[in-house]
Amino acid sequence: MPRGFAGEEGPDVWPRLRASPRPDELEQPVSSLRGVGPALRKRLDKLGLRTVGELLLHRPHRYETAVPERRIADLMAGEEAAIAGEVRGVSVRRPRRNLAIVQARVADSSDEITAVWFNQAWLQEKLQPGTRVRLRGKLERNGFQVRSYDLNGVSATADFAPVYPASEEVTPKRLRGLVELALDYARDLPDPLPAELKAAEELPLLPDALVALHRPRSLEEGEEARRRLAFDELLVLQVGLARARAGREQARARPLGAPGDLSARYRELLPFELTPDQEQAIAEIDRDLAGEAPMQRLLQGDVGSGKTVVALYALVRAVEAGFAGALMAPTETLAEQHFLTIEPWCTELGVQVALLTGSVKSDLAGAQIVVGTHALIQEGVDLGELGVAVVDEQHRFGVEQRRALTEGRAPHVLHMTATPIPRTLALTLYGDLSVTEIAHLPASRRPIVTSWVTADRSSAAYTRLRKHLDAGRQAYVVCPLIEESGTSFARAAEAEAERLRRAELQGYRVGLLHGRLRPAERRELMAQFKAGE
Repeated sequence: MPRGFAGEEGPDVWPRLRASPRPDELEQPVSSLRGVGPALRKRLDKLGLRTVGELLLHRPHRYETAVPERRIADLMAGEEAAIAGEVRGVSVRRPRRNLAIVQARVADSSDEITAVWFNQAWLQEKLQPGTRVRLRGKLERNGFQVRSYDLNGVSATADFAPVYPASEEVTPKRLRGLVELALDYARDLPDPLPAELKAAEELPLLPDALVALHRPRSLEEGEEARRRLAFDELLVLQVGLARARAGREQARARPLGAPGDLSARYRELLPFELTPDQEQAIAEIDRDLAGEAPMQRLLQGDVGSGKTVVALYALVRAVEAGFAGALMAPTETLAEQHFLTIEPWCTELGVQVALLTGSVKSDLAGAQIVVGTHALIQEGVDLGELGVAVVDEQHRFGVEQRRALTEGRAPHVLHMTATPIPRTLALTLYGDLSVTEIAHLPASRRPIVTSWVTADRSSAAYTRLRKHLDAGRQAYVVCPLIEESGTSFARAAEAEAERLRRAELQGYRVGLLHGRLRPAERRELMAQFKAGE
């Protein structure tokens, strides 16, 4: 510590107080912790755990429940309990390939029992006679099946022991031990919240919350710790959204004025009446388009609720004001579907529309509305003076991709999603967007009923499907893969289509549509499906 008489000038560098946080300590690599070598460091890296700070913030997804501690003589079959004793002997059996059974005789003052582990042969070296153990598990016919264990201590088997997201290479038990080492650095994490705010919200100090998160004395204490960390996350999110809003308020878009003749003709073309929700969405969009602040609106609604009709209205508003419109979809199939939907209406209105995807390179010269995929944001693509941009299934695009569509200009942007998001959650996640919901389907559409059918009842589901097909209806069967994969058990579209033609849907017309088909084939299949062929 510097010493000297009081004066007007302070020292060049004030000494760090002993209790001051040292954030730089949290940037140390995990290899700085005891027992972490190059091999374990690589395994932790796959979990996104590269520094001491990241390990400290790796949160348990649950806690072990409290269980009674029993004497061995008092164990009851099927009851989860904890026992403590001394190892008397250990052996390993290998009844078949890829199966190792470790059996250890464990005794306490009341009795002796055989504890069983599966496929952990390396434990034989640790379970030497005389070793004190604490085991947590159940008494089964073949012995005490161990779920977790401690050697010469209480950690993994303790009540409310944390269970962490892990991998085959790094077990929850190993992570628990590493987090215990990282907890020595909990005081080095700065607490950004003012004392007044913590007092008003009844929030613990951040270092205290981290200790309670990883070493809770009760489930309530662990929940209080989680609440503090959740508060910090939401605060950072809201501050980020507020900064985004402040930055956008400085941008200026071209006001499109009041709706004109073209948008009126478009509405007259529609062969149906708009629902009240669609009318409300159009009114809100009109208000946004009349101002200089760029529209940033999220339009959400279920499939079939009429979002595309509203989106095309916004694009037509741009065209009638002398600007271009763009609609970006995440896949070629969806982009082509949008194009086929809006092209007939645009043709009747005299509006030129073009399609641009990785497979289809339309001439954009003279195009007033362009529909496409990521190809719209490729270098060299000129969308002209963009007035309105529509981003469909916006959550499937990255932030940078959405930003690239508007970079260098300030168009009005309408984001669309069919993913049902509760309004309160939408306002939290998309606080920088105005939210409009089309909650009700058009009167001509029946409510959508979602049913979950397990694999053992799939035959009954296809029996019901055939009744609908026999009545002249149509159906989709959606698969997560195009072709079979050696790393996944998910059903692939190509194999499933062939199987259905031979089995449950034999005699019915089964088409196959996926992104690898040539554009012409995809459009022909969609047209055939639309025509009921």
